[in-house]
Amino acid sequence: MHRKKIAAALAVATATSLVIAPQAQASTFTTQQITWQQCTDEPGFERLQCGRFTAPMDWNHPNNGKTITIAVSRTVPLNGKAKTTVFTNPGGPGGEGRTLPLVYLNRPKLSENAEIIGIDVRGTGASSNVTCGMFDTLGSTDPRDRSKANLDLLYGGMELQAKFCQTKSGELGRYITTDQTVKDLDLLRQVLGRKKVDWLGYSGGSWMGAYYATYFPKTLDKVVLDSNTQFTAPWQDVFGDFGLGFERRFRVDFAPWVAKYDNVYHLGKTGEEVRQAYERTRAKLAQQPVTLPEGTYYPFTLDLLLAQGQYSKYAFDSTARKFAELAGAVPAQLTAQASYPDAQNATLYSIICNDTPFQGGRKYLERDAVQDGAKWPLLGYLQIMGPCAYWDRPNVNLKRPNGIGVDSTLMVQSVRDPATPLEGAQKAHARFAGSKMLTVNDEGDHGIYGFDNPCVNDVVERYLVDRVNPTSDATCPGVPLPAPGEQQANVLKQARELAVRLGW
Repeated sequence: MHRKKIAAALAVATATSLVIAPQAQASTFTTQQITWQQCTDEPGFERLQCGRFTAPMDWNHPNNGKTITIAVSRTVPLNGKAKTTVFTNPGGPGGEGRTLPLVYLNRPKLSENAEIIGIDVRGTGASSNVTCGMFDTLGSTDPRDRSKANLDLLYGGMELQAKFCQTKSGELGRYITTDQTVKDLDLLRQVLGRKKVDWLGYSGGSWMGAYYATYFPKTLDKVVLDSNTQFTAPWQDVFGDFGLGFERRFRVDFAPWVAKYDNVYHLGKTGEEVRQAYERTRAKLAQQPVTLPEGTYYPFTLDLLLAQGQYSKYAFDSTARKFAELAGAVPAQLTAQASYPDAQNATLYSIICNDTPFQGGRKYLERDAVQDGAKWPLLGYLQIMGPCAYWDRPNVNLKRPNGIGVDSTLMVQSVRDPATPLEGAQKAHARFAGSKMLTVNDEGDHGIYGFDNPCVNDVVERYLVDRVNPTSDATCPGVPLPAPGEQQANVLKQARELAVRLGW
C-alpha cells in the first residue's frame, strides 16, 4: 500500500496534539458539558450528532495539566425520550466508532428506545491520535519464507515497527491502554449525567467491554459482547490461535462455497481444488507479483485478501472474483486505489503491546510461526503481536476480568468466527462469572447482532431493550450462505463504509 508523505507528516503532527490545560482539576472533567451538533450536512446523517470532551492524558496523574480530546457521537430516539444509553464499540482494538450508532437505525426497537453513543477511543479517529509515522511492516515480506535472509527482514521489520510506533506517538503512546480507556468511558458516563449505561461491543470491543465491567461493575448495566476475544487471558493468548479461525472458515465455508459456483469462478469443483488453486496462485505471485489498478499483489497480499473475505458471507463473492482474477481465470475488473490512515493501526499496537506482557523474543517467534503455519497455512505465519516482543512496555497492571460484581453479560458468538475463534470465547465465558453465551450454529460471520439473523436480533433486544436477563446459555441458527452477487452489509463493515464516505 502506498503512503503519501504529506499524510505521514499530518499523522505525526496529530500524534502530539494534546490539549494542555493549566492545572486542570479532577472535578472539572466531570462537570464539563458536551456541545452536540450535526456531524455533517451529508444526506443520510441527519440523526447523527457529534461532540467531544476532555480527559486526562494519564488517569494515574489526572491533575498534571496534560489532557486529551475524545470525539463522540450519538443518535437519539425520534421522540427524544431515551430509556437507556448504550455505549458502542466496533472493535480493533482502535476502531473508529463514531459512525457505528447509525447502523442501528435499522433496528428501531433499539434505536427508538435508547440513546446510542459512538466513541473514537483515545488514540484513534477524531480523538487525540497516536501514529506509527505511516510505517507498517505488515506485508512487506512473505512470512512463509523461512530463509535466514527473509527472517532477518521479517523480525527486523517488527523491531522497527515497535520503534516507529513508540517514537512517533510520543508521550501519549504510553497511555493508550485499556486501563486508561475504560476510565475515559466512565468519565463520559458522568459527563452525560447517566447513573448507568449499557455496552454493545464487537470483537476487540468484547475485550473493552469486559474490562469496563471489571473496573466499573456498578455503573454498567446490560453488557453485550459480540464475536468475543478470549478477554480473560493476555493478548498473546488472544492472538495465539489467530490462524485457526481463518483456516477453519476458509476450508469449511469459503472454499466449498466457491466450488459450488465453479461455473462463476472457475477455481475448482471441490473445496480442496479451490484450496489448491490458492496455493498455485500464491506460488505464481511469488515468482511474479501482479500489479492491478488498486495496487500490487504479492503472495502475502493474496493471504490478506482471502482472510478479509472470511469476515462476512456477503464478502465471499467479491473475494472470490478477485481471487479468480489473480488466478487468471476471469478478465480483470478495474477498481480505484484506496488509502488508509494509520491511527487505528497505531492504537491497536499500543493497546496490545502496552496492556499485557509479551513472553519470548525472536527465537520464540520463529518457532511459533513454523508451528502455526504448518497447521493453518492461510494465516498461521502471520504474527500480529510480533512488534510487542521489541516493545518498551510501560508499567501497566490490568485487573483481570472475572465477572464478579457484574450484573449480567450476554455473549454472542458464531461457531466459525474467523477472527475471534469459538474456543477462546468459550474459555472467556467459563471464566467470566454470570455470563450467558448465545452460540450461533452453522455460522462464521464476525459481528452478528444488527445484521440479518432474526433470532440473534430478538435475543439481544430482549436483553438490551426489554431488560430481561438471560437465564441460561442458548443457541440460534445461522443464516445460510448467499448466492453470488447477493449483498447485505455487516454492521461493522457498514460503519466503516460510512466513515469512508464522510472522510473520517
